[in-house]
This record gives sequence, C-alpha cells and structure tokens, in this order.
Amino acid sequence: MRILRAAGYRVMPWKNGGGTTTEIAVSPHGAGLDDFDWRISMARVETSGPFSSFAGIDRTLSVLEGDGIVLDIAGRPAARLTAASAPLSFPGDVATGATLIGGPITDLNVMTRRGRMRHTVERLSLSGAMRIEHGTGTTLVLPVGGGVKVFADGASSLGPLDTLLLDGDGPEPRLQPEGQGHLFVVRLSSIAAND
Repeated sequence: MRILRAAGYRVMPWKNGGGTTTEIAVSPHGAGLDDFDWRISMARVETSGPFSSFAGIDRTLSVLEGDGIVLDIAGRPAARLTAASAPLSFPGDVATGATLIGGPITDLNVMTRRGRMRHTVERLSLSGAMRIEHGTGTTLVLPVGGGVKVFADGASSLGPLDTLLLDGDGPEPRLQPEGQGHLFVVRLSSIAAND
C-alpha cells in the first residue's frame, strides 16, 4: 500500500499539444505515452476540440469538476458527461471530439493497453465507512471533494486528489470519509495470454 500525494504528480503536455495533463501513476514506472501498460491522469480541458488518438488503448473518462462535456465518439450517439455521471469507457483510437457544456472542466482519464491490460472505474459517494476490495492486480483510490482516513496497519489520511495505490493481495483497507465528495476506485489487471 502506497499513498501518492497530489503535490508530487507529474505535469506534462497533451499528446496533441492542446493542453496539459497531470499524471497520477503509470506502469511501467517512467513509461511515456507510447509504451505504457496503464496510465491514470487528470486533465484540465479549457476548450472544445478533438481528443488525442491513442492506438491500441482503451480509456475511461470521468468529470471531476466543472459543468461537463459532450463527447462525439465515432459510431456512437453523443454522450453527455458531468460530475454526476458514471464513468464512460471508449476506445482511445476512435475519432473523438469534445464540446464543453459551460466552461472548463477537470477530468480523470484511465487508459490501458488493449490485449495486455483491462480496467474498471467506479464512482462512489463519500457517505460512510467502507472497505476497498482488491485482487491480485493494482487498485487505485482517488477521493474528490473531501478526504478520507485510511485504516490498514495503522491510520493515514488522503487529502482530496491524493491517491491510495494497492498492489497485489493484502489487507482490505477501511476508509472513513473526512468531508463531502466522491471516491473513484480504479482496478487494473493483466490479461493472460489465453484470455
């Protein structure tokens, strides 16, 4: 179990040069945009326009703050995504355009290399104590709006946008909300060759 502090996240330019992204975690460590197995980041989207294309990548987008965004994903009806919406999954290599609903937003972006990794993203309300189940893969927990107290072999605190990273089997940490907000739980697992 590790805690990644928001102050230590790496800020880098978007692949298409249209803004900046804040990298929360990537695997393998230090991987670039063309050779990661998985990557979790936040981006500030200030203008409408096309998304960067990522060949062979599956991605899930969630709105963390702002009025929201409408995604025009080729071959699908337009999807309206707000801070109250469930996370939206789509292929990262399909032409996708974005229209802001009412000004800039901050989003959470989870990407995995298709055929090698898979992921799920769950959005939960910070409404009471909870346990986070995790399997043999990697699980990341990101509070938004409020913080959480983490109980597992002692106690520690996660501030808003800090991340709890759980690798492999281990105790299920108990979380106690500190304030109002939401919690994003990202689960990552590798795909066996015979899957």
